Amino acid sequence: MILRFLGAASEVGRSCILLESKGTKIMLDCGVKLGSNTEYPQIEPNELRDIDGVVLSHAHLDHCGYLPHIYSRGWEGNTYAMKPTNELSNVLISDYIRISNPTQVTKDGLEKMAKHTKSVEYFKEFKIKDLTIKLVPAGHILGSAMIHVSDATSQSVLYTGDVNVRETKLLDAAYTENLAATTLITESTYGADCDSFQPEKITAGEMARSIKETVDVGGKVIIPSFAVGRAQEVLLLLDDYMRTGVMPKVPIYMDGMINKAMRIHRHNVIYCRDELQKRILMSEDDPFKSANFFPVTTKQMRNKIISGDEPSIIVTTSGMLTGGPVIQYISRLGKDDKNKMLFVGYQAQGTLGRQMEEGSKEIEIDHKKISVNMKIEKYHLSAHADRPQLNKLISKVRDLHSIFIVHGEERKSKELHESVKDEYDSHVPKLGEKFTL
Repeated sequence: MILRFLGAASEVGRSCILLESKGTKIMLDCGVKLGSNTEYPQIEPNELRDIDGVVLSHAHLDHCGYLPHIYSRGWEGNTYAMKPTNELSNVLISDYIRISNPTQVTKDGLEKMAKHTKSVEYFKEFKIKDLTIKLVPAGHILGSAMIHVSDATSQSVLYTGDVNVRETKLLDAAYTENLAATTLITESTYGADCDSFQPEKITAGEMARSIKETVDVGGKVIIPSFAVGRAQEVLLLLDDYMRTGVMPKVPIYMDGMINKAMRIHRHNVIYCRDELQKRILMSEDDPFKSANFFPVTTKQMRNKIISGDEPSIIVTTSGMLTGGPVIQYISRLGKDDKNKMLFVGYQAQGTLGRQMEEGSKEIEIDHKKISVNMKIEKYHLSAHADRPQLNKLISKVRDLHSIFIVHGEERKSKELHESVKDEYDSHVPKLGEKFTL
């Protein structure tokens, strides 16, 4: 087998790995890197004709957002993913096209993408020419999967995509009971020596107290979030706290693509934890349709929320402040020190989210300088494995010989590499680098 790293090498974004075996070529993920400039996987247009298929780990744009580009360039192969991944990626890609308006994407390309999308299931093997592929639960977001690829030889590759080995309100932990591969390609978003998270229950309690503090003085709390994954976890958490009286009942507004994503979660609840399925099937307690949730459906409604005096919580896209409704909320609510913004997920380098997380008191939106007086806080409710979890996952893979560390800032990838290099043939690949297994 040959691996070539077309993206996510010492960076978070544009995940895309080319895997070749005896003339069969597939891409593991096909993402974009959003920021001040959008970056794409490093593959030439003439190379696409030799690609026999794409397999997606999950629906986030840094893993699926390049699909409309390759279909618009004339590629006509199939893309394989879990059913929820296909449904969610359609929503997120549509939003990406609407906001970013990439000139390379065509209507014909989008139609071809829809035609060539194939749904597969966990643990059921399928073939792309000579390669045998199996998806297993990754615990990251709805439908997320680790991808296992094997050929006719003794070589096999396990690609984690984004992985979480802790149970969450939505999902069971990643499947780790019977993993075997000679090569592991692992994410390292939180792979640094210092990346060890406290239990989520403690973090969530601290966040609830902070929200109550702001609500009690009549302020508004903005929670930027990815439409898929973090938003649902945060919304269910806030709803539980309001139901139990830990937090006062105030409107929880959902803006951006979050409401569409909530409906997809509801329709695909069989992929969620048993507890959620039972709440829906055995009672009238539907956590995705809480009376505390209010979808923001018009600009007029958004303006009313912003200009109104009532305290509220606003869960809105985008998670890294790269676009979407959150920009309007920051522009108009950011000057008031009574308000607060809570980061609950990763903020990539080069994004407005990272800039504000690091304490900038003046930002630029639409070429205008804006003073930031509202409080900024971070609560780690990530759907990524931390360093101890990554080490635990690695130790669970039988027959493992080599490891490739991707999807992390360079320092984090290198620190994870240092921790495993004495036991395994470990690499932190450079962008475009090729390896023969």
